[in-house]
Amino acid sequence: MKLTDILSPDFNPSEWKAKGYELPSFDIAAVAKKTHDAPTWVHFGAGNIFRAFPAAILNDALNSGKYDRGVIVAESFDYEIIDKAYRPYENLSLLVSLQSSGTIEKKVIASITESLKADPQFAEDWARLVEIFKAPSLQMVSFTITEKGYGVAPADLERGLSPVFAMGKLTVLLYERFLAGGAPLTLQSTDNCSHNGDKVKAAVHAYAEKWAADGLVPAAFVDYVKDSSKVTYPWSMIDKITPRPHEKVQQMLAEDGFEDNNTIVTEKRSFTAPFVNAEEVQYLVVEDNYTNGRPPLELGGALYTTRETVDKVETMKVTTCLNPLHTAMSIYGCMLGYTLISAEMADEDLRSFIQKIAYIEAMPVVTDPGILNPYEFVGTVIGKRLPNPFMPDAPQRIATDTSQKLSIRFGETIKKYIARGLDMSNLVLIPLTLAGYARYLKGLDDNCEVFEPSTDPLLAELQAIVAPLEVGKANQDYSCLKALYSRKDVFGLDLYEAGLGDKIEGMVKELFAGKGAVRATLHKYVSAR
Repeated sequence: MKLTDILSPDFNPSEWKAKGYELPSFDIAAVAKKTHDAPTWVHFGAGNIFRAFPAAILNDALNSGKYDRGVIVAESFDYEIIDKAYRPYENLSLLVSLQSSGTIEKKVIASITESLKADPQFAEDWARLVEIFKAPSLQMVSFTITEKGYGVAPADLERGLSPVFAMGKLTVLLYERFLAGGAPLTLQSTDNCSHNGDKVKAAVHAYAEKWAADGLVPAAFVDYVKDSSKVTYPWSMIDKITPRPHEKVQQMLAEDGFEDNNTIVTEKRSFTAPFVNAEEVQYLVVEDNYTNGRPPLELGGALYTTRETVDKVETMKVTTCLNPLHTAMSIYGCMLGYTLISAEMADEDLRSFIQKIAYIEAMPVVTDPGILNPYEFVGTVIGKRLPNPFMPDAPQRIATDTSQKLSIRFGETIKKYIARGLDMSNLVLIPLTLAGYARYLKGLDDNCEVFEPSTDPLLAELQAIVAPLEVGKANQDYSCLKALYSRKDVFGLDLYEAGLGDKIEGMVKELFAGKGAVRATLHKYVSAR
């Protein structure tokens, strides 16, 4: 069983279907021809998340019979992905959905019709991209290039119309569209970063303005990329975990007789494969602001709405329903010796800890976005996402850069309690999380054995603050904690001014009591809540 088998005119689908493989129900060749002749969608970023999510929901839209165009993928960074994970398989891939039950679902994705290297050094591919961008039919250019992919370096701006960064190449292609008549277009980020459309907008504007100032393009091109009736930069919120190719998944596919189960590691350390394994749960909420129409991705589950609602969904996720739970688990998971988030979910204290943070303490200040129910979102996180045995995520990874996350993930909730005049005594487990951070900074687990805290730009500075404290030492001076918990840059506000400093200090004292104090303190407060 190989992916390219399904393109054979004498392909027999019975064996695949018998083994639980969902196959495309649309005419792959016909969709590819229509897409080539009148493209509607180009996506930058050929990584795993693209195949597992945007390409997969387009596949569902095509299977519905209500749409007939595929997506063309362009890779601007790691060209080996195109050579090794796309072209040998005729752009087909297998999506393996990892169920929290420990089972998998398998679906062949055939919505990607072309794969291109987005750089002029690949003359044929670049010429095709120019042709696509000139096409009036093109509606959307989307991105999964990570937040750093939207960067604009001064040196790249100085390269003129020969940039090497992704946003520079995009702007060159936009200039080609402008020269061809300036048809409307929407540039849609689907990267997991706040207000992502603004990052595309800022980058495109920076290149266009620099080139115009240098006399390389006319001022009218700047007007084009700034004209909201011509070019738009919507926001989106995307949420789906797509781990590296999983050995257990490879074994399950091999047992089926599916041969395209090899892992591909590029020189740039991209980990990919002919298959993509991803969690079953996914969310894509998009600002519906398109100037030239768009592919009907709602047929595959995308949710289109207003910019304000996208912002509410993101705030709900980042400050209440997912990110704070991750951080609370990571701090205490490291101290309790866990190396897997899924294993933590079998610990009753930790499971109750995050449930009560979400439902009891954070939920009262959540603004319901209307399009996704906060209670159902948390229920899915706790019931399906975090316990998933296929998700090899570790508290040690999540604990990276914790000092940069606490102000958003907990500080915003505390601020809302203050702004709304709510009873601060109702906050118990959020203060316990922040108290745990002081104990975590010591780098001693609950058995008083050394562990290495995860990398963090403020790690050494914050560790120096708690350095006078010793685990197990009686009657010590905890006044150094004021220098920690008054840090607005870390917590988003002065926790003493917020009325929580003394409560947190008391919890820290309990956590420092000695061996076993982390478990005992956690159990005490979770059980009492």
